[in-house]
Amino acid sequence: MRPLFHPALEDVQPEAILHALSDPVRAAIFARIAGTGCVDACRAVSAVGDRVIPKSSLSSHFKVLREAGLIRCERHGVEMRNHSRCTEVDARFPGLLSAIMSAYARV
Repeated sequence: MRPLFHPALEDVQPEAILHALSDPVRAAIFARIAGTGCVDACRAVSAVGDRVIPKSSLSSHFKVLREAGLIRCERHGVEMRNHSRCTEVDARFPGLLSAIMSAYARV
């Protein structure tokens, strides 16, 4: 298997973060991961509200979040563990993630 791309913290750009979190499904997935620190499997976030997200769409959403620098993914057997990079991103862009997630919480 080819390795997953995770940008270095200094390569994380606010435009990529804004793009990644502009989709309500990705924002909900990220909020769930950020709230727990780690999600053991993609199926743990396969439902957003009353909507079930197809596996192919989930993979795409995780890729966008990962390449934006918001999560780190690790393979464990056939499953992926997804970890939040909130602390790292918040150190680079103080208050950005909390402002975005607070805006979603108000909607």
